Amino acid sequence: MSFNTIYVMLMWVRMAPPLPLIFFLLMIHGVSSDGWSVSHSPSHICALKDSTVIMRCTYTYPTGYQIMKVFWTKGPIKGDESPDLSNDTEYSQRLQYLGDKQQNCTVRLSHVTLKDSRKYYFRFITDKAGGKYTGYPGVTLTVTDLQVESPERVTEGDSVNLRCKSSCALTDRATFIWYRNSQPLTERRDRNNELLLQSVRREDSGRYSCAVDGHTHISPDVQLNVMYPPVKPVISISPSGVIVEGDSVTLNCISDSNPPAEISWIKGGTIVGSGRIYNISKISSNDSGEYKCKSINEHGEKYSNVTLSVM
Repeated sequence: MSFNTIYVMLMWVRMAPPLPLIFFLLMIHGVSSDGWSVSHSPSHICALKDSTVIMRCTYTYPTGYQIMKVFWTKGPIKGDESPDLSNDTEYSQRLQYLGDKQQNCTVRLSHVTLKDSRKYYFRFITDKAGGKYTGYPGVTLTVTDLQVESPERVTEGDSVNLRCKSSCALTDRATFIWYRNSQPLTERRDRNNELLLQSVRREDSGRYSCAVDGHTHISPDVQLNVMYPPVKPVISISPSGVIVEGDSVTLNCISDSNPPAEISWIKGGTIVGSGRIYNISKISSNDSGEYKCKSINEHGEKYSNVTLSVM
């Protein structure tokens, strides 16, 4: 072995910190050491907005130490600074420590918001110098809201699938509830987050939202727009009764459809007017005959006819 090699080795031993200091540094950074530990179950939580979250936690420390202080803190932690969340105005009214100063470090956080999504750590301080420990890697909390995913336009008779989406898979088992026009679809409670409308009808049009049973948060409404062809038009004549030459007569054609149908009037194979209302002022015998109302949109067309007899 060369002189230079021996010299480098001696310098490394001389500069290395004493063992107690290394042990202290391990405790500060939460690295698991003999007798020191913090365990979380689960370590990742996905919770619904405005719900209550319980972070289950246990901890151990060597015999001969006495716990002086226990608290939860949030990341990121800078250096040895670990603020106590019970003193944080954003958490103090919502955070409740359910643990003790022995081995249980469970905590409850209520009315969680999207801003609460982050890492949380349990930390305890003992009566001995350097006897501090932070439970890395902590608990990762993700708070999500709900959104309804729906096709923008569907046609009557289609099979339609609506999905209640969250940004993460909810940790607690969820039963989903669906609403149409703010009224619950009581037959639509399912552990599946999808709502299947087989052979969708025009009556299924409306504002849809979803929620999780037992929680107050409801997703924003999403409009389901069901398209359908015109129904058979209904024609009315005003005035009703006998029509005399010189009278003013109005024909009115109503035909439900989505999107709204284009209405035209046909007499003897010729289009004589357009729009729902067709007026004939100072009617004469030449105006007698059959009038057809044609209702048409991109999904189909329907006809109805009426006969005018001028006396």
